[in-house]
Amino acid sequence: MSEAVKTYEGWYAYHDFRKIDWNRWKSLSPEKREEATRELLEVLREFASVEEKGGGSFGQYAVFGHKADLLFIHFRPTLDELNEVKWRFDKTAFADVTSAPTSFISVVELSAYTVPPGTDPLSDPAFRERLQPSMPKAKYVCFYPMDKRRHLSDNWYMLPMEERRKMMKSHGMIGRSYAGRVRQIITGSIGLDDWEWGVSLFADDPLTFKKIVTEMRFDEVSARFGEFGPFYTGARLTEEKLVSLLKEQISG
Repeated sequence: MSEAVKTYEGWYAYHDFRKIDWNRWKSLSPEKREEATRELLEVLREFASVEEKGGGSFGQYAVFGHKADLLFIHFRPTLDELNEVKWRFDKTAFADVTSAPTSFISVVELSAYTVPPGTDPLSDPAFRERLQPSMPKAKYVCFYPMDKRRHLSDNWYMLPMEERRKMMKSHGMIGRSYAGRVRQIITGSIGLDDWEWGVSLFADDPLTFKKIVTEMRFDEVSARFGEFGPFYTGARLTEEKLVSLLKEQISG
């Protein structure tokens, strides 16, 4: 049996994708829409306020394409708190005009491949920030789930630890070359969701997503062992833009 890699966990993550039933939204009376919008904003402000208290982080995005309309990303210390977040939103009137095409439960993760031996990540400020991150304020987000391949000769989990460590070091060098242009948050989901990891990328230029993912796919870790799920890309959504979006759909 190959040696399992040690992992260090931080905050739990909930990627909540929502699709809006615009016909149902438009069928509501102006008073009901106004009330639902006011309640929605109140709840979203509650979610955002957790960062001021040091108890997590929150981001909201408008998703491009047909897969979803909105993405809410929550970081919290416990899974139970993520459930409270889910129920808090689901009880709103606005939730009644949405559906959830997908979601993703995971936990912010660092592996021993990248953490120097003898390091206690939670006592090191730099590593602690990576395990308990604040949501980046970049303009765009890209999220995708992924697995490591387990096919015949290309079985990641049958490789010796040192071989995996060497490949992950090379893989990590690509990510570091994009420092300042893209922020990457890796969340582990083995035993928590259908995929093994979730990757959240944040950047001010969406083309950066294309370039970093392309370059990483030519690296052996991805070329031989990477299995990728669907990609979701969105733009950071301010409160003003959200209100405008809901009003435009009515006037339009």
